[in-house]
Amino acid sequence: MFIDQVRIFVKGGDGGAGCMSFRREAHVPKGGPDGGDGGNGGNVVLRADNGVSSLIDYRFKHHFKAERGVHGKGSRMHGANGQDLVLRVPVGTQVKALDQETMEPIETVADLTHAGETFIVSHGGIGGRGNIHFVTSTRRAPAFAELGEPVEGVWIELEMKLMADAALVGMPSVGKSSLIARMSAARPKIADYPFTTLQPNLGMVKAADGNSFVVADVPGLIEGASEGKGLGHEFLRHIERTALILHVVDLTGSYEQRDPVDDYRIINQELAAYAAELADRPRIVVGNKTDMPGTEEASERLRQAAEADGAPYFAVSAVTGAGMPQLIAATAQKVSELRGALPEQPDAQAYAQVWEAKRQARDKRFTVHKLSGGVWRVEGKAVERMVIQTEWDNEEAMAFLEHRLERSGVIKALIDAGAKTGDEVRVLGRSFEFENVDEWDGDDDRMEELELALDGEGEE
Repeated sequence: MFIDQVRIFVKGGDGGAGCMSFRREAHVPKGGPDGGDGGNGGNVVLRADNGVSSLIDYRFKHHFKAERGVHGKGSRMHGANGQDLVLRVPVGTQVKALDQETMEPIETVADLTHAGETFIVSHGGIGGRGNIHFVTSTRRAPAFAELGEPVEGVWIELEMKLMADAALVGMPSVGKSSLIARMSAARPKIADYPFTTLQPNLGMVKAADGNSFVVADVPGLIEGASEGKGLGHEFLRHIERTALILHVVDLTGSYEQRDPVDDYRIINQELAAYAAELADRPRIVVGNKTDMPGTEEASERLRQAAEADGAPYFAVSAVTGAGMPQLIAATAQKVSELRGALPEQPDAQAYAQVWEAKRQARDKRFTVHKLSGGVWRVEGKAVERMVIQTEWDNEEAMAFLEHRLERSGVIKALIDAGAKTGDEVRVLGRSFEFENVDEWDGDDDRMEELELALDGEGEE
């Protein structure tokens, strides 16, 4: 089965929790904190592999989760990192981010066009820090540690687009499969009825001058294909990457006695309607089945139509091989010219850097909403992560959370929005009482308490 588009759910492993521990040995009654860090969660990684020809592995299994990090232990024993989960995909796979509510594609975040290229689709959570990290000049024995960073899974879309130099396109039963079989070692199913080809086929072609190229046989298109009729959108995507279009026309008009020139124009219109740039894609027009009697007049009319559009024309027979050497030589030369003129495409690493920068910027953003009199809600990935990593039954951990909220600008945003001391602030399923230091009016004891909480700002 050929599967070229799937949606899967991916989730990196959660980070392991840091450990709160103190060194206790004979003759060392006050050895100090020695809690180890939690291990980082594993990443979910996509890897382009020449040995994979479709996305069928993700047809029935849609959820993938990497291993979580191991919790830290005492004696400064750090937890092990979780193993990465590597998912193999075909070369030519595009990765698209989806809106998690509407499930509509947002943007392409990776394009794996070379074997061995990798892309991290879900980063593992960072392990929580042990209490050895929270020692300051005034906090010599921190009795708290960080919990591991949780990871929120996401749905993504994988879309495979064939990596071919030239694509054979045309109406059903024009002889595309016979042509690719004549040009290369590919052996697709060939029969005398429409839509024999139900999946794209690739073939390697070597010209007499030593140049070679990859040609794709795309299932037949019909009028309305750009709107999804027939096999429409299912296979038009495979033409997008090709440098050259080989537009195949049946000179006999097939069993429906269609006009070859009309067929030629219909397919051109469908390509342009599907993607505007396909209208200007270099092409060679191929009139097939010249071995059949009475095709000379149709061939000449098609030649005139092709040349009027500035496209080279070749009359061939996939059955007898007539005209095939000239077609192969011209295709190889044109592909060589086009590939040399193409701008260098960004690799997966470049995509990853851009996507990661955008992800981090999104995570840092937060919003403050007033729910009712004296009740506020703060929403934002980074803020919510801080709350999840905090032990809420530990007073020292709560003081450190207050410190982190202050540094991230949440406290200032609440003040600017009108929050007052005593108001309730909610983050996820947690809530705490808000305190505005500007309203304390010289309460020296409370100011000293806050200074202790904020002490060691550079430690984070």
